[in-house]
Amino acid sequence: MPQSTQLTDPVTLGGVEIPNRLYRAPLLECAGNGPDAVDRFISELEPTAASGVGLIFQGASIVTEDGGCAAPNMTRVHDPTFVDRLSRLTDRIHDHGSRLFIQLAHGGLRGMSMWHAGYRERNPNAVQKAVSRPPWQLRLADRAGLINLQPDVLSTDEVRELAEAFGRAAGYAVDAGYDGIHLSGANMGIIQQFLSPYYNDRDDEFGDGVQFLLAVRDAVREHAGDVPLVTKVPVETASPPFVRQHLTREESLDMARRLADAGYDALVPVEVSVYWDMSVIRGAFPDKAWAAEDLQSEYAAVFGGRWRARAVEVANRLESRWFDREPGWNADFCRAVRNAVDVPVLCEGGLRERRHCDRLLGESCDMAGMARPFYAEPRLGARLLDGDNRALCESCNNCTIPQATGEPGRCRTPSVVRKRARLDKDGVYDGKQ
Repeated sequence: MPQSTQLTDPVTLGGVEIPNRLYRAPLLECAGNGPDAVDRFISELEPTAASGVGLIFQGASIVTEDGGCAAPNMTRVHDPTFVDRLSRLTDRIHDHGSRLFIQLAHGGLRGMSMWHAGYRERNPNAVQKAVSRPPWQLRLADRAGLINLQPDVLSTDEVRELAEAFGRAAGYAVDAGYDGIHLSGANMGIIQQFLSPYYNDRDDEFGDGVQFLLAVRDAVREHAGDVPLVTKVPVETASPPFVRQHLTREESLDMARRLADAGYDALVPVEVSVYWDMSVIRGAFPDKAWAAEDLQSEYAAVFGGRWRARAVEVANRLESRWFDREPGWNADFCRAVRNAVDVPVLCEGGLRERRHCDRLLGESCDMAGMARPFYAEPRLGARLLDGDNRALCESCNNCTIPQATGEPGRCRTPSVVRKRARLDKDGVYDGKQ
């Protein structure tokens, strides 16, 4: 039977026409807010647009003036003057016919003050916005000195103000030319913390975590109008066995229905843990990154000493063996969500081949996304949309671990870098679908 929906087919998302169904999933651009931030975004994202990718999600951007950053060099979008400068970026993306959505985020308990020793040393009074009192497992880790919890549990009024911060940032982004808003609803950010029974033990209206996303929806509509609004929908089935309270599939499907009925224009279902672990970036143990001589002192500074860095490395090695790496590992959950809602469903997670994308389209999802492969090949779209089957990315994760030190996301696997150089020299990336 011929495939009825293909990667090159156009699609409409919240009234915005997208030229094809391939999207760049959110990644850390590590651009910060300095004088060269806009140029860094352009150098990171414009090649992807030039390669024909229909939709680009700019990575998690923090909506508050302080706190909330889960990694070094994340960009803050609370300041309208700074966000207005990003219109140079949106213009460049639109010149190539692509669409650009911004992902809005806040780390909550996952903020750098919890895990980054160097950041704590520079900011000794930093606290983490918390939905409720942290779970006992995190409190135990704090007492053991593995993390540093300083939770500031949000009052009801502070929750409403945080939702307003998301809405204001959305308004600034739309004024700067962004085509849509994507909410970071997973990866242990504060939205997942509201949605998860592991974190949310509130006794006010926001004890129902969906109410926070409804408050964000209202704030976005007030400040940004009818801009397309997308959110990740987590299911916490990848959590460790000792975690008894977590989002089940049935609970997450119910959330998806409620959000679609409430006016969310598209959903991104993802299978995650309650922790920030390799359920997010499944793949091989990043041995080359951990062994890099030039990063050893940086790892020690980040994790609080060489022995602590080695302990994190060992935990990283164990996690790399724990999680399933099946291409499109979110596809089954995406299919269930797609059968339950009437809005587009986007699938990401381990997709590396054109044939996998085409197989899932129309069955499990309406758009197919990749993230880390764009670190390896910023102009990957030119190959995939032209029918070339596989991204060069080997899911080795050597690009991700150095980001804990503030390093930009880039491929550090020599064999992949050499292959890309050969393809570039041969002009493979020069074409565009």
